Amino acid sequence: MKLLAVVTLALLGACVSTSRDHADRRNGPTTFAMDLHSHAQPARARVTHVALDLAIDMDSKTIAGSATLSLARPDRAAPLVLDVQGLAIERVTGKDGSKREFIVGAPDKSLGSALTILLAPADDGIVVAYRTTDRSDALQWLAAEQTADKKQPFLFTQGQAIFTRTWIPLQDSPGVRITYEARVKAPKGLTVVMSAEQLGQDADGAFRFRMTKPIPSYLVALACGDLAFRPISERCGIWAEPSVVDGARKEFEDTESMVQAAEKLFGPYRWGRYDLIVLPPSFPFGGMENPCLTFATPTVLAGDKSLVSLVAHELAHSWSGNLVTNATWRDFWLNEGFTVYFEQRIMEAVYGAERARMEWRLAIDDLKREMSEQEPWLHVLHIDLAGKHPDDGFSGVPYTKGAAFLKRVEALFGRERFDRVLTKWFDAHAFQSVTTETFLAFLDAELLSKDARLAKQLDVQRWIEQPGLPEELNVLPSSSLERVDREIERWKATKDAGAIDAQGFVTQQWQHLLEGAADTLDARAMGLFDARFGLTDTKNCEIACVWLRLAVQHRYAGADARLEQFLTDIGRRKFLEPLYKELKKTPEGLERAKAIYTRARSRYHALTRDTVDELLGWPFTKGG
Repeated sequence: MKLLAVVTLALLGACVSTSRDHADRRNGPTTFAMDLHSHAQPARARVTHVALDLAIDMDSKTIAGSATLSLARPDRAAPLVLDVQGLAIERVTGKDGSKREFIVGAPDKSLGSALTILLAPADDGIVVAYRTTDRSDALQWLAAEQTADKKQPFLFTQGQAIFTRTWIPLQDSPGVRITYEARVKAPKGLTVVMSAEQLGQDADGAFRFRMTKPIPSYLVALACGDLAFRPISERCGIWAEPSVVDGARKEFEDTESMVQAAEKLFGPYRWGRYDLIVLPPSFPFGGMENPCLTFATPTVLAGDKSLVSLVAHELAHSWSGNLVTNATWRDFWLNEGFTVYFEQRIMEAVYGAERARMEWRLAIDDLKREMSEQEPWLHVLHIDLAGKHPDDGFSGVPYTKGAAFLKRVEALFGRERFDRVLTKWFDAHAFQSVTTETFLAFLDAELLSKDARLAKQLDVQRWIEQPGLPEELNVLPSSSLERVDREIERWKATKDAGAIDAQGFVTQQWQHLLEGAADTLDARAMGLFDARFGLTDTKNCEIACVWLRLAVQHRYAGADARLEQFLTDIGRRKFLEPLYKELKKTPEGLERAKAIYTRARSRYHALTRDTVDELLGWPFTKGG
């Protein structure tokens, strides 16, 4: 690269970094909310479409190829600024093949680097040739023995919040929406799926995909492995490893009913297909709402449909999150609070009001426990993430407190009235990225300003901008949990596990029983529970997580081997974080946690590793 070009690019990058547009109440073609977690300057030069031509190499654990980026250029003199992290940029050209000068800026630990590209005056697109590296944290490469069938290696991506920049050079901000297409070559015998319409394979065997709806970058997703497919309906089906797919299809057979229920609530499903892929157990989340193809953990395959609210949740994201997206990560509650609210409505429609009430009661109980251990800044819905990674603000607050706010609005103004407002919200802002200010202005215009008497009973500022949980919670009694409460009292009165009637209990009732009995347990009592119910050997991961946490707390040695197996085999962060936290509370527990983590760490996705690294202080010093 010529010295003059390098100096010019450096100066342009410096100018760009101080001239970002601030929040606007519309996400129009040239106005964007300030995103502290992206180097991009979309108001000056913006990516509108990404065409990927990639090859997956399972042996070297790399993806290599090119990304052709189509551009909108409001400022023809501006460079194009992309987000990259853990990528080796090999060359940049115009669409005509001629070289373009570029510079990769100094890396930030959380945000990666700015890739600044000097454009020619006529450029309406550029081509970036690149490859991933061992620092591409969106990618998890699994050896065959880490899969269910243990026959073929596996790869999946996880882009949320800001990890897509680790496998695609683009503007990695939820405020920048793109369409995309992809051509992906994989080793023989492996199938590739993506968060897009599947177009089959070309003459060279490459898999082809197309997403014609504009989506935020974190929703570009890929998986590759030994996969089988089973249809549920004309538009819904299940992908999974061959040994898993039939059981997963049975567990999720109500998916089409959920889609129909969701459409009756808030308008048509706009993404064509709704499929799910059940990934290996190292997947760090319960699910990820990638359009057309929800990524799901196998830990929800309980065998009794007691955990299918995950499907309702990820489906609901097809409206709240995918259709209407948080413009920045401090607005995350607009994605998740709306989705938990919508999930509850779907579950009520498909499985009845009692099921929804039971799950909501437990969600509120979990939130209160979590908030009691948090710093106050984490309680705020419109969270301040300046100087922080988006993942630092991840908790139950944007999910459950966000939904509680919407339930409060519903309780005040009535469901029918609020439903009309939400339907209009989704329609008016379809395929847009929005801020908290945008929603509050809409809520005021469409609802609050039209009924001053009721509006006075809704302290919006307290809900959105203040810590804590307002007392005005819409939590109705649950007969299913009241039955459990009676058994908890029976246990406390008799200390006889044999007297507990748990016949027909589902996951949520077991969780409530264990949490309710927790303060009366010790190692001996846990032995009685275990002898009566076989909880150490349960295959239900939700129940196992609570049981194993209590086993650590009460030093119940009968669960020691199961704990180590669980922490080694399961990569879902929701389960691992509380177990490692509980171990950390005693010196001997901390040493045990470090020993297990040293063996298991390589099996976890980077998102999980980052959380546990910080929790336990990885890397460990010898003797420390």
